[in-house]
Amino acid sequence: MSYRQVEYRFPIPRGVPIVFERLSNSWRLVKASASVLSADKELVVFPLVSAVMLVFVTAGFALPIFLTENGAGHLHGAASYVVAFLFYLVSYFVIFFCNSALVGAAMIRLRGGDPTVGDGFRIATGKIGSIFGYALIAATVGMVLRALQERAGFLGKIVVGLIGMAWNLATFLVVPVLVTEDVNPVDAVKRSMSLLKKTWGEQLIGGFSIGVVGALATFLLVLVFIPLLILAFSSHSVGIIAAVVIGFVGSLMLLALVNATLSGIYTAALYRYAAEGDISHGFEPEMVQEAFRPKN
Repeated sequence: MSYRQVEYRFPIPRGVPIVFERLSNSWRLVKASASVLSADKELVVFPLVSAVMLVFVTAGFALPIFLTENGAGHLHGAASYVVAFLFYLVSYFVIFFCNSALVGAAMIRLRGGDPTVGDGFRIATGKIGSIFGYALIAATVGMVLRALQERAGFLGKIVVGLIGMAWNLATFLVVPVLVTEDVNPVDAVKRSMSLLKKTWGEQLIGGFSIGVVGALATFLLVLVFIPLLILAFSSHSVGIIAAVVIGFVGSLMLLALVNATLSGIYTAALYRYAAEGDISHGFEPEMVQEAFRPKN
């Protein structure tokens, strides 16, 4: 009597291989973006300038409010919305201006050039009117979403959050459009939506990938510093504790700056692929093509 060997195979969900494929592609994507950053380390200057300026902007708005109304630090009614709108407007302008400088410099590198920090700020300054206009649009949308969220219930807040996510996706390529094309802010938003609609499939893997890798790096950094912090406190030395805390905070800030720079580089590369059909130097074709899967 013979027995046939039966091979048992456990069914694998269809989505699992795609997930692992995209995770692998994500790591290669981050390495390719890092290679561009490695060639132009000064690109980190742009998010650094943005962060510093935002600190001054926040302090400039917060301190006067805190010192008014007998130190209560609160505004009510229309005044609160006016101040909030102005805060949004100035903050968005700073962010978009520095992002435009970063993307402009990254574009030069991706096209084979050797950019400087001055090149980036020169490009952004040349588009300052369009950048301010887009900041005005973004501040208006932000205020509208904020007003809706304040008046909505639990489910309403979820809906408003989804609308905010949709807006972020629709405007994903606005900055490189403003930097590269001669369009006004409204047309830049339309152009961004058109580029995404043409090539966007299931998800934008690039921003998700870099965000996940950044979060993982932050988690590992915390794991490293927790035992160091415990040892520092056990030493009862103020100098050692201060050194560990400063090192931890500094490392987190550096990681955030690198992550923001990588995101800007990737955004520039995606725009080149979506708008010009060109694969930027340092990026393998499948990396960028995975980010924008054509609709079936």
